[in-house]
Amino acid sequence: MDDFEFNITGTHIWYYYCCPREVWLMLHQVNPDEDDANMDLGRFIHEMTYGRDKSKEISLGNIRLDIVRQDKEGLVIGEVKKSSKYLKSARMQLAFYLAELKRRGIEATGELLFPKEKKKESVTLTADIEKELMKAIAAIHCIAAESRPPQARKIGLCKNCAYKEFCWA
Repeated sequence: MDDFEFNITGTHIWYYYCCPREVWLMLHQVNPDEDDANMDLGRFIHEMTYGRDKSKEISLGNIRLDIVRQDKEGLVIGEVKKSSKYLKSARMQLAFYLAELKRRGIEATGELLFPKEKKKESVTLTADIEKELMKAIAAIHCIAAESRPPQARKIGLCKNCAYKEFCWA
């Protein structure tokens, strides 16, 4: 795809750190199995947790923030995840949101929220994380430009992935 233009989203960042093949599939409009039970569970957790904060969910350009709230320290962005199993991906997705807000002149801190585990983790955007995000964004553009998806690689995520039939059937 020569003139393939797209906006990087937090979902692309998340999948890049889990499975670059999924990034390619998403960018090339290969849709996952919408009836996948794990996707339903993720949607349920997303919709049913942090009800008071959910009223503050916003979309801003290419980012969609699960929770936005103001506390004593300033603006806090919350990202709700089903589990902490893919923590690096979740951290980088939230860091991407913080970087996008910073680019728009908005300073914020982040919180990863894992309601099933009753756990949360703070995420702060650092210069090192910003550099890593720039490399990830460049890599995602390279993946998107490929005519074929990266080779399927069996990872732990595969058993719960909505693309598993596409990759392994």
